Amino acid sequence: MTQNRTHTCGELRIADAGKKVQICGWLENIRTVSAGLAFIVVRDFYGVTQVVAESEGLVKEFESINKESTIAVAGVVRERDSKNPKLPTGDIEIVPEKVEVLGRCRHNELPFQINRSREADEAQRLKFRYLDLRNPAVKEKIVLRCQVVSALRQAMTEHGFLEITTPILTASSPEGARDYLVPARNHPGKFYALPQAPQQFKQLLMTSGFDRYFQIAPCFRDEDARADRSPGEFYQLDMEMAFATQEDVFGVIEDVLPPIFAKYGKYNTASAAPFRRIPYLEALETYGTDKPDLRIDLTVKDFSNVFTDTGFAALDNQPVKLIEITDCKLTRKQIESLLNDCEVQSGVKCYWFKTDEKGEFAGGIAKFAKMAESELRARFTCAPNTLFVAAAGPQAVKASGVLIKTFGPACEGHMDKERYEFCWIVDFPMYEVGEESGELEFCHNPFSMPSGGLEILLKAERGEIDPLTITADQYDLVCNGVELSSGAVRNHDPEIMIKAFELVRLGEDDVKAKFPAMYNAFTYGAPPHAGIAPGVDRMVMLLAGEDSIREIIPFPMNKNAQDVMMDAPSAVTQKQLDELHIALVKTEG
Repeated sequence: MTQNRTHTCGELRIADAGKKVQICGWLENIRTVSAGLAFIVVRDFYGVTQVVAESEGLVKEFESINKESTIAVAGVVRERDSKNPKLPTGDIEIVPEKVEVLGRCRHNELPFQINRSREADEAQRLKFRYLDLRNPAVKEKIVLRCQVVSALRQAMTEHGFLEITTPILTASSPEGARDYLVPARNHPGKFYALPQAPQQFKQLLMTSGFDRYFQIAPCFRDEDARADRSPGEFYQLDMEMAFATQEDVFGVIEDVLPPIFAKYGKYNTASAAPFRRIPYLEALETYGTDKPDLRIDLTVKDFSNVFTDTGFAALDNQPVKLIEITDCKLTRKQIESLLNDCEVQSGVKCYWFKTDEKGEFAGGIAKFAKMAESELRARFTCAPNTLFVAAAGPQAVKASGVLIKTFGPACEGHMDKERYEFCWIVDFPMYEVGEESGELEFCHNPFSMPSGGLEILLKAERGEIDPLTITADQYDLVCNGVELSSGAVRNHDPEIMIKAFELVRLGEDDVKAKFPAMYNAFTYGAPPHAGIAPGVDRMVMLLAGEDSIREIIPFPMNKNAQDVMMDAPSAVTQKQLDELHIALVKTEG
């Protein structure tokens, strides 16, 4: 069986006319004109080439081959009479002398049309992912991923970082999500855990004397899928720096990411350094979220207690957030449809009114707005054709963020979509009151350095300040409304670490038990260090302009964390269970 090719299916040009060549690829399509004439399209990784069969025997031979079979075609290149300017190979065609089947497709019907696989049901696409990936539009996203990862590696190396891999089998650690556990055959009743992140290992590397570390790190978390989160497994650009401050981390990221986004992104413009810094509380107050999309120019204003005397109970004596959208051309039907979408997303009832062409309040809850007209006109322009949308109640902040992200893209002139807009969210609270426990808990990352160090923790312990006012040297990187990463200056001092945990009712023994290696290592003199870990999958999703993260992962799981192609998770044999000292217990229901 001959498999050598002289050229790829995307390579031949008019200058190759007259050459004897051999191409290999998949038979994408055949169009039979007559018994003695057929046009065949052959596709490989690099492109497509047209083949023209001009004898009855060759036409029959091609017709006997099912689409998507892999074939080798040997023949002569010639100039096409009817050129196709949309194809790089559109000036030429191959007149075949021989066709050979290298891998026969034994199915007369395909699960979906290859070049339109993105229109197919997602379950079918994932089950037959190897066919889905033959679609050039799908394949190009994976190629983009490879290019971006390569560029990230090169940029980090140029910045003096060493790529170091950390263990995949490790100890279970309370890091927020559920662990994936791996039974230890030689240690009955004990388990390894797949790492949720290399967090402890990279901090131990800093303690070991390495100065700058990075890796494209696999992370494993047993959590539910979202559009921007893959269940089970994901990858991040994990990095850590010794003797570093928050600004040192910012400097590296602001130097590494914008050129990559500008080069590989769907949009050519990306934020230049320095990225805007927005305190966490300010982000909530101004944008209704700690993940603002700065391409949208809408902001939130607090209108609590303004509607108290209007007789409208829904806005009376509770937080009210109001957003002004100037020069809005949406119809009543469009406004109410978008509001309904916001209510579904936020679980909060939302309201609207507008100014008409004369600047008078109209529509929605306008009759109540008129009762607060003087304050509205004092704080807003209230120009003609301005739309106001509002949310009220304990979740008004969250709802206002949803309103901005929904109405911003829908209202012309309020969103510059063709760009990548980065920002840092800083000054996160160190502590919060748990919804279930009603007691003080860590808000984000327990290993972040509290702003003010040991002194601020002692003040909270003595009751001189409210622990809820303590902020952490912690930061999120956000791009176009998507959180790419969380990072922090680490708490490298055992004394400060113990005090931080004592405020949430955990003592030194608890810290030693939960994080023995890191605690002990820090007692041997750890350098100040800081780091971050932008999500590679989310980055590529943004660069490709995709809404679903599954589009940029070669073999993604479905929303239920199942690999329907490989039938995983799957049952195992009783022998395997016995070797691992595991007994399955049936549960009721």
